[in-house]
Amino acid sequence: MARHRKYDLLDIIVQSVNDCGWNVLYVGDISQHPFVLKIYSNEESHLLRIYIWNLTHGGGAARPKNEYRIQITGADCFEKHAGEKTLILGWWGEVGVYAGFDYAKHTGKLGFSPSMQIREEFLRKALINSFSPCDKGNNEIAIAFRPDFFVSYVQSSEQLHSFGDSKKDFKVLEEISDRPPELNTELIQQVSKQRQTAVIQLSRKLRDTSFKARVLTAYGNKCAFSGMQLKLVDAAHIVPVSSDKSTDDTANGIALSALYHRAYDKGLVTFNEQYQIIVNIDEMKKFGETGFDGGMDKFVKDLRPVIAVPPAVSDRPNIEFIKEANRLRGWK
Repeated sequence: MARHRKYDLLDIIVQSVNDCGWNVLYVGDISQHPFVLKIYSNEESHLLRIYIWNLTHGGGAARPKNEYRIQITGADCFEKHAGEKTLILGWWGEVGVYAGFDYAKHTGKLGFSPSMQIREEFLRKALINSFSPCDKGNNEIAIAFRPDFFVSYVQSSEQLHSFGDSKKDFKVLEEISDRPPELNTELIQQVSKQRQTAVIQLSRKLRDTSFKARVLTAYGNKCAFSGMQLKLVDAAHIVPVSSDKSTDDTANGIALSALYHRAYDKGLVTFNEQYQIIVNIDEMKKFGETGFDGGMDKFVKDLRPVIAVPPAVSDRPNIEFIKEANRLRGWK
């Protein structure tokens, strides 16, 4: 497999951020490594200094066969400037996962021919579970993670790597990465108080990531209302998450383009128990009366008469979820 050039690695980073629903600004000279990027969504933003290399097999008889590593070139130390987060990443293109290494453990001058290692089993676990922590010894852990976990890693990288300071807390982190994502009060209470918030946020993120992956896969990454793809499709809850009756079952999800997702949540369009798509005529008339009906004809024309449903019956919208969602949104 051909090795990625640095520009290829930058493209992978940008695509990962975009796929998480965030945006990227190039702050530094992209011809220079490390890359300096600002990622942002709504009112939250992070300024990043990113060092990244390809993960390759350790090689040599003296090294474990299951070891992968980044060979650090072009840097004699890792810089961190005020207001920035410094990320040290590896990318394993064969599987499509990252490895994140702890900047706090590598703040000094680097030695001769430096490298950082992670074991293959954790890279493969991350492909299945979104992320996987690898104990490297000496209170240091590396985090393997999928591209759809990129922003979550940025948001909580310091806290995630700090779990290496406590064997008890690290065991909980391992358990979270291996089990189906759910908020478990008993599990949370086992963690040191300063890390309980991180566990809660991580559990929620894994739940959201799992729901999104299952729903988009079920619908073939196509909008059920219009057939659109273009990587502009969301995994929408049928019964909104604000309701006590909402679940993260695939049958409570539907793939919708960003436009129809917002329209569905606002009650402009819905679907019934026969999967027929229904437009809110009363609301559409109001748009016409106030002069905000531009594009309405195309909005309606692009709708299918019936939603596209997943091949697996168990993945299709549950009738009770549809009824409850329409009741909550005021449909008669």
